This record gives sequence, C-alpha cells and structure tokens, in this order.
Amino acid sequence: MTTPILFKEYIWLVETIHKAGKITLAELNERWLETEMSGGVTISRTTFYKHRCDVEEMFGINIECEKRTNSYYISNEWVLYDNTVQNWLLTTFSVGNLLGNVKDLSMQSRIQLESIPSANEHLELMLEAMKRNRKVRMIYQKYGHATPQEYVLSPYCIKLYMRRWYVLGRKADGQLRVFSFDRMVALELTNRKFRVEKSFDAQAYFSESYGVMVDERTEAQRIVLRAYGFEPFYLSDLPLHHSQRELQSHTADPASPDDESYTDFELRLRPTGDFKARLLSLGEWIEVMEPQSLADEIAEMHQRAIDRRTRRKNTSLL
Repeated sequence: MTTPILFKEYIWLVETIHKAGKITLAELNERWLETEMSGGVTISRTTFYKHRCDVEEMFGINIECEKRTNSYYISNEWVLYDNTVQNWLLTTFSVGNLLGNVKDLSMQSRIQLESIPSANEHLELMLEAMKRNRKVRMIYQKYGHATPQEYVLSPYCIKLYMRRWYVLGRKADGQLRVFSFDRMVALELTNRKFRVEKSFDAQAYFSESYGVMVDERTEAQRIVLRAYGFEPFYLSDLPLHHSQRELQSHTADPASPDDESYTDFELRLRPTGDFKARLLSLGEWIEVMEPQSLADEIAEMHQRAIDRRTRRKNTSLL
C-alpha cells in the first residue's frame, strides 16, 4: 500500500475515533465500509493494531483500549486542540485529503491557497540538525544590510509564523536569536555537536510573545483592547494570544448616534514590534485602553502615517 493511501487511513482513523469518543472495532468497521477507501474489505485486528502504532509514532496520538467495554479512545486528546505539531500535522493532512479528492479542474481553480516561501529549501536540513544535535553554518542576509553574514548556529526549535518559517538558535557568542528561513542565502550541516539545555522549553520561551520577537528588555504587560464592529467576533474565533480573555461587552444605545457597541479583551504579553504591527493592521476597529504608554505609541504611529499621507498629498498639489 502506498504512503499517501496509508496517511488517508490514519487521518480517517483518528478523526472517526475522536468524533465517536469511544468506539469498538466492530463499530469502526461499520463506518469504514461506508468509505470508498475500504474497497468493501474490513480492517483486520492486526492492521488496526499496526495503524495505532503508526499513528502514535507519527503524530504522538495515543489510541487506547478500554477493557471494560472493549472500545477505543484517544487518551491524550489535548494534542488535537493545543498549538502542537500533532494538531498542525493532523489538520494539514486532513485538509490535504479533502483537497486531494477534488478532481474537477474547474473546482481546483476556485480553491486559493497561500504559499510559504523557502518552506522546503531549508526545513529538511534544519530538522536533521535538530534531530542529530548538529550545528549549522548559515549565510544570512539581514534586511537593510548590503552584505550577508556568516553564523554558526545551534538550532533549538523552529516556528511557523505569518507564512514564514523561523529558527531559534544559539549563536557562537551564546545568545539566543531568531532567524527567518527566507533570508538564508546558504545553509549546511556541520560535524560540530551541541546540547540543548534540559531546562529549555520552546513553548515557554515564546509564551509571552505575540509572534517570533522575544525582547528581554520589554516586560510582559497586561493589555486591554477594545474591539468595535465585527472585530469582537474575529478575535473570539481567532484570539491574538493564548492569554486572551473577554472582559466585558457593551451594546450601543440606538437613541444615541455616537454610542458604539464594543467588547473589551485582556491579554498579557510583551508588546514587541510584531504585536504593534498587528494592532495597526486592525485600524479603526481596535483601540488600546491599557496601558496608556502603548495606547499613546499606537496613536503616534497612526498619526505619522496620516502625516506622511498629508505631506505626499500636499507635494502633489504643488
């Protein structure tokens, strides 16, 4: 059986058990026979056992058996909801299965996807370096710099953010720093070994960050945002940060034309440049309520954009 077909079976197995909560092998086969993948043949107990082992090895998803009812369930369901590699892989493969079933060319042209620059070019080598604890030699072109620089890096973890892959690594001077894959001119594996400290936790390292910027000079702060229009719905469905929680909502008084509906959200993070850029991108639909220093800074950034536009407009009239 080919690998793509096996992946489809793994995804189907996880999704079916997850939706059912608990399910026996007989019940699982009833649903299996309803799919085109089955070809009218049931899943044997031996095949099912092998699939369970493969799913655990590839996705870290544990399918356990409840002896009392002889039914199967996912014992670590949290990986399907958290910001984990397992969840990302499962979602990616699941969507891939759905899109792979679209054979009509006219339908394919109606499905628009986003590309990830340099996704495969350096990803495989970087994963290999992390797996074998080997340092990499990297030629890196910083934005705004005329010439590239060479680094010897110990790669600690990789992170996908805003359609770009990043690596967090320790430089030769001992500092941890984030590098973007799409600014790597060249990358090669070295024979030099390194060791990741046992205390290092990638999720904890980025826990107070919005994206990939980690500035130790910027303290994590309590931030209150007021969202207007439809933005509260967007923020509720796709929170800006894992610490986000809703504080209060206000419904506008129809008798007061100046009154607006809004919802306040609280977050706790470091207000670094990538977070400020996100706030600016939300325009008039978001207002910083606390802290005042961040509110003033965002207002000043908006004002500079207005001033730049005004200058350009005045210049064109001369």
